[in-house]
Amino acid sequence: MRAKLTYAVTAAVLVFYFVLVGSRGVMLIQSGTVITVTFGIAVLILPVIGIWFLWKNTQFVRNANKLAAELDAEGGLPVDELRRTPGGRIDRDSADEVFAKRKAETEDAPDDWRSWFRLAVAYHDARDTPRARKAMQRAIALHDGRPVQA
Repeated sequence: MRAKLTYAVTAAVLVFYFVLVGSRGVMLIQSGTVITVTFGIAVLILPVIGIWFLWKNTQFVRNANKLAAELDAEGGLPVDELRRTPGGRIDRDSADEVFAKRKAETEDAPDDWRSWFRLAVAYHDARDTPRARKAMQRAIALHDGRPVQA
């Protein structure tokens, strides 16, 4: 719940920022000189890119949560078998062991979105966020029946 609240607050702050920047871009365009119109258009591009990025990330999170709920209903969510340090952080060697199991599971069933979901969680636990995101994107694509890039 804390993560959802943090995401919502961050998204609201970003939307406020996009509106603020967009209004400045409109003000620059309304000035009417060649330079201010050019800068105004350039300034308006930033919120458009930001809104697109926020929308894509929100879709990704919603799709990943949908898969997690479906996998939970099936009883297939990965069990937390990771050792932790006294401070509560995941032990690196433990994460590597679990990752090796998840990778082997995915290699045995490369077209199963469930194995890719569990691999994404293992990547995340091993602190490899870019690969975790790619694995989750693949799980979402397989779940939705969309073509998957190699």
